[in-house]
Amino acid sequence: MSTAALTDLLPCETDSPEATHALGRRLAERLRPGDVVALYGDLGAGKTQLVKGIAAGLGIPDVEVSSPTFTLVHEYRDGRLPLYHFDAYRLRNLEEFFDLGYEEYFYGDGVSVVEWADRVEPLLPPHALRLRLEHLGGDRRRITWHEAPPSPDGRQARL
Repeated sequence: MSTAALTDLLPCETDSPEATHALGRRLAERLRPGDVVALYGDLGAGKTQLVKGIAAGLGIPDVEVSSPTFTLVHEYRDGRLPLYHFDAYRLRNLEEFFDLGYEEYFYGDGVSVVEWADRVEPLLPPHALRLRLEHLGGDRRRITWHEAPPSPDGRQARL
């Protein structure tokens, strides 16, 4: 996905889980096969809510979507495109991600979304859409995109 296609969506602030979900739905309209969305942010930043919105935008019932914390990846194939939802939080090393066959997902027929993308950054393709979600207090979130991995303080890091 071209980052130029995001200028009307991002950066933005949302003020509720529903607004974060709605942003995910709008983002999904622009996703194509082989797109990889890398999500960065602390616990409670809204990553899973955004994924639920992406799923809904792809035609996948968002009630089916949960964080794949213990399985590393959930596959949803009922939408306009397959959705591959990764959660790298409990990943012990990059070899575990290799063992999943991540390349088949990343370069396949669906959309891959990776929560805790900083843990697999060396394996992300150059075309990955990198989104940083920041908790601003209460239900407020700031969502920004980066061409390089975002640094922990939210500024764009250099590769």
